[in-house]
Amino acid sequence: MSTDPAATGRVAFVLKGYPRLSETFIAQEILALEQRGLAIDIWSLRHPTDATRHPVHQDIAAPVSYLPEYLRDEPDRVREAWRTCSAWPSWQTATALFERDYRRDPTVNRVRRFGQGVVLAAELPPTVTHLHAHFLHTPASTTRYAALLKELPWSVSAHAKDIWTSPAWEKREKLSDCAFAVTCTAANAEHLAQLAPEGRVSLVYHGLDLARFPAAPATRPENPVPVILSVGRAVTKKGYPVLLQALAEIEAPWRFVHIGGGEQLAELKQQARALGIADRIDWRGPQPQQAVLEACRQADLFVLASRIADDGDRDGLPNVLMEAQSQGLPVVATAVSAIPELVRDGETGLLVPPDDPQALATALSRMLRDPAARKTMGQAGEARVRSAFDLDRCIDRLAVKFGLEAHG
Repeated sequence: MSTDPAATGRVAFVLKGYPRLSETFIAQEILALEQRGLAIDIWSLRHPTDATRHPVHQDIAAPVSYLPEYLRDEPDRVREAWRTCSAWPSWQTATALFERDYRRDPTVNRVRRFGQGVVLAAELPPTVTHLHAHFLHTPASTTRYAALLKELPWSVSAHAKDIWTSPAWEKREKLSDCAFAVTCTAANAEHLAQLAPEGRVSLVYHGLDLARFPAAPATRPENPVPVILSVGRAVTKKGYPVLLQALAEIEAPWRFVHIGGGEQLAELKQQARALGIADRIDWRGPQPQQAVLEACRQADLFVLASRIADDGDRDGLPNVLMEAQSQGLPVVATAVSAIPELVRDGETGLLVPPDDPQALATALSRMLRDPAARKTMGQAGEARVRSAFDLDRCIDRLAVKFGLEAHG
């Protein structure tokens, strides 16, 4: 089987949901690979739920197909795919793999992923010669089943939650089966390399499409009260309850802007009211990329209080930190996962321990009271992002994996 998809046909990218406002790193990667000449089809396990989309989604040419989100919703489609695939020589091997997986993970979710894999295999056009999953958990399961049925090579991009909440046996077996695996942080790569055959896992930073994040105007707005910005979903690993506690302890004047959706928004708003700081917070909800860019240019400081959730879920290297730094915005963040790979403490921002509202309040207070330090760290952060995390440079390593030529 060929592992050079660019030379032989199209690549099916299997995503958990598409398009998603919170996954610009995937969209910018797809567009960059298209621009390098890779022919891509997008297959999504879920339909979109965001009311808007980013400009990058409009620029992607790849056709998009949606698998049955729940098998019961499209029974005729599932039955037809089952009839098709059950006649193939690979059926017995694929069902044996599923049965082995199900014995260790006897869940409805496991059944759904196999059913989606069957539909994907049955409906893939013959021009597709390689499959690539984004996320090592459920998308990789569906992709692996489909690839086995179609007798095609597959690969995977691993990110954050998918790595740290998946059992070791499943990661080990998927990494053994795939043609290659890439991940977006050194911390992730080190962990996965311990479970994979030698040379199977590569570090590929997402990088930032600097064409979409040009340098901010030389003069920042003079806000009468410093504006602290945070962009992220209101979920456990983002640490927003800790951030609100920290904000309540700051004596210096501030205003806080939050961009993002998430299941904990209502709880956070209630917490802000209980802390007596609700009137100083602007909850803007999910916003397209251009609104995020403008918010970065209007703010004085960016903060992200990432933490490790009880189930092991954590951030990888949040793109929003790169986006903020690309606009000369200094950052205060927690030293979790790969964030120290980007933010250099005392040079491009400040790092504090996770789950420590007092340490976070102290760091924010220091930045709020020192405009000169904010400017110096903001400039240093922007210089680092533009030199070391340019998407065009970062995408070279992934392009080569797909048989494309590197630009650099």
